[in-house]
Amino acid sequence: METTWYSWLFGAAYLSAIIAFAVVVIMTRRPVGVSLAWLVLLFALPVAGFVLYLLLGSPRLGIGRLKRMHALYPDYAQWYQHLARIISGSEPSCCPVTSHHGIFSLAEKSMSIPLLPGNHLQLFSGFANIIEHLLRDIENARQSVVIEFYIWEPVGRAVEVAEAVIRASRRGVDCLVVLDNVGSRGFLNGIWTRRFRLEGISVTASMSAGPLRMLVERIDIRNHRKILVVDDQVAWTGSFNLVDPSLFKQEAQVGQWVDAMVRIDGVAAHVLAAIVQWDIALETGQGHPSFNRQYEYPTGGHRGRDGAFVHVLPSGPDADRTILQQVLLTAIYESRQELLISTPYFVPDEALLTALKSAAMRGVDVQLLVPEKNDSKMVYHASRSYYQELLQAGVTIQQFRGGLLHTKCVLVDRETALFGTVNLDMRSVWLNYEVTLIIYDDGFGQQIFHVLQSYINQAGAVDSNRWSKRPFRQKLLENTLQLLSPLL
Repeated sequence: METTWYSWLFGAAYLSAIIAFAVVVIMTRRPVGVSLAWLVLLFALPVAGFVLYLLLGSPRLGIGRLKRMHALYPDYAQWYQHLARIISGSEPSCCPVTSHHGIFSLAEKSMSIPLLPGNHLQLFSGFANIIEHLLRDIENARQSVVIEFYIWEPVGRAVEVAEAVIRASRRGVDCLVVLDNVGSRGFLNGIWTRRFRLEGISVTASMSAGPLRMLVERIDIRNHRKILVVDDQVAWTGSFNLVDPSLFKQEAQVGQWVDAMVRIDGVAAHVLAAIVQWDIALETGQGHPSFNRQYEYPTGGHRGRDGAFVHVLPSGPDADRTILQQVLLTAIYESRQELLISTPYFVPDEALLTALKSAAMRGVDVQLLVPEKNDSKMVYHASRSYYQELLQAGVTIQQFRGGLLHTKCVLVDRETALFGTVNLDMRSVWLNYEVTLIIYDDGFGQQIFHVLQSYINQAGAVDSNRWSKRPFRQKLLENTLQLLSPLL
């Protein structure tokens, strides 16, 4: 009788816990697919589901980080208001965008960072080309070097970057380094961080993870940004991590990673440096120099009115996470003739999937470039589950065969580009710290087009008929993993 009473008590507590967690999931506003995936997991694997939801189910940033974030808001508001005044006093007030007004209007009305004029942009692709020019800028630094990367693996030629930063510090250059705690764990726990600090270089671990921290913060939120800024005037961002692709993840047998970076000479460099300073302040609680320093808008040369107009869109769990998705969707819906997309990880939500199919069905040449091989098996299979309906809608899927295509870009009609660190998966769009440049410039659009065309020349288009005839077991695996795609 006593055993029965305990069984009933345990059963009631168990049922109450399931109902309570289900209510929490339902009341937390998310994309429907994400909520349904969590509900399925909670009911199918109750104990494991509870634990996973506590660890990964909500974007918990921790009380300390939230307090620091709110304390930073006044400085941030003062900074962007000052920047807006400086720019408005230097540039005409008319709209500079001749096409894709929807993207421009959305960014203007949704973002606090103003439109940034007068930026000279150069696109670099290929590891040797990127690393040589990046090293040259560090060697020419005279005041500051600001670095924020998801991965810094100090082997091969990536060591040359570390050595260049040390030389810059010895010249009296103020050097700041921010690295993701998981992506750059080897760097942060190794000799290079100790060497940097002995040389007076500031090193900050972003989004630290560990057994104790997981009790108060969600530990799989990552700082996926890739930014380098020199002297507050020249900046780099894009898909490239500080790794040597001839050595990086060779055990995955996917070939070398293929990346592209944009070099920016202009006011956007100042904004990217301020984003890194914001991330440092969120981690350390220290002051925010960029927000308290008067910025002088550069004039003369290619920094004047002839440069490109750019919106800088930082995204992450400390921002309005819907803006990035809205910008992506608007870009797709505004495409008229051609839409070229490059992403290593393609796991779209329903809104993004519908937008891509709609664009193709109304006659837009939609080409999706993805790597033929992928270092993430789950993402690889989940991604392929979407191919059939995209192909039926008229989307061309190009599988890159020259390595792991890692470039992240959306090019609309060769005129407007979304370029940066964002993958077309829900983790990048909704969760991680990322940065995207919205670039309104035909010249830069042509630069990106030529790089993307070089990728297409090394790719093979997926044949719709052959794809539909792949084995049933393969389709079953892909569709099963698609159910988990909101959680990937």
